[in-house]
Amino acid sequence: MASGRQLALCLGLGLFASTLLALGLLMMKSRAEALPIARGRNATRAVLVWLRDPVWTGGLVIQTAGYALYVLALAGAPVSLMAVAMQGGIALFVLLAVLFLGERAQFREWLGIGAFLVAASMLAVSLGAGAAEGALHPDALATASVIAVALAIAPIGATRLRESGTGFAIASGLAFGMGSLYTKALADTLAGVQGAAAVAHALALSPWTWLIVTANVAGLIVLQNAFALGRGIIAMPISSAFSNLIPIVGGIAAFGERLPSDSLGAAMRVGAFALTLIAGVALAAGDLDAKAR
Repeated sequence: MASGRQLALCLGLGLFASTLLALGLLMMKSRAEALPIARGRNATRAVLVWLRDPVWTGGLVIQTAGYALYVLALAGAPVSLMAVAMQGGIALFVLLAVLFLGERAQFREWLGIGAFLVAASMLAVSLGAGAAEGALHPDALATASVIAVALAIAPIGATRLRESGTGFAIASGLAFGMGSLYTKALADTLAGVQGAAAVAHALALSPWTWLIVTANVAGLIVLQNAFALGRGIIAMPISSAFSNLIPIVGGIAAFGERLPSDSLGAAMRVGAFALTLIAGVALAAGDLDAKAR
């Protein structure tokens, strides 16, 4: 059982990590209109163009630093808890996109974005209740991986979702969600490893390392496509909301995570998870309506 103090420390580290992630994504979004979309046979060529862009690459470096801190935070907290705790960076991204990129949203879209902040507050209330974790179940994680791939392909194949960018945003969230599960597995593996050389050796040989890279690279590519086709203040919350779907279910199925025994803490945590997902679905539907008009 993780203590309330340990969870609070991990939450603070996670919030700082989410700030770096938000800044990196803002830099990438700022270049979306000038960079090509990565699709089909031109995907590799498009990504190479992105990497030659100094602003986009700078954003990638900042994101990498934030992700490294996120890994440290995951070492001491359940993956489902940290997935929702990272919502603070989404609010910052939205604010910066409005201030510096001139993006705008309708009233009901602001309601959906605000729901993420409410979910984060509900999560904070649940921190003191702790969270139980168990051992990793590899078979369950493999099953979750197959399901996530199928769920990511479906919205990209739907014409309206793909052309609005919403399909890419959903797919990116699912990819990042799987990356969170793999990161938790890697963090648990490295918890008992001591010494820089031993850690480097474990990282190189661990399958979790390469699964993390694959999931996050795929998520990053489709998220950039979502940025190119739609507004960042809509794409980013949608991606984040769906990135919580896999850790919430996968954290329970693959890591044996359980809700707090305290009734208030359990209610607040379930409410935070549910509100995050509802807000994501609402934003996706609202964006489709806006594109249709």
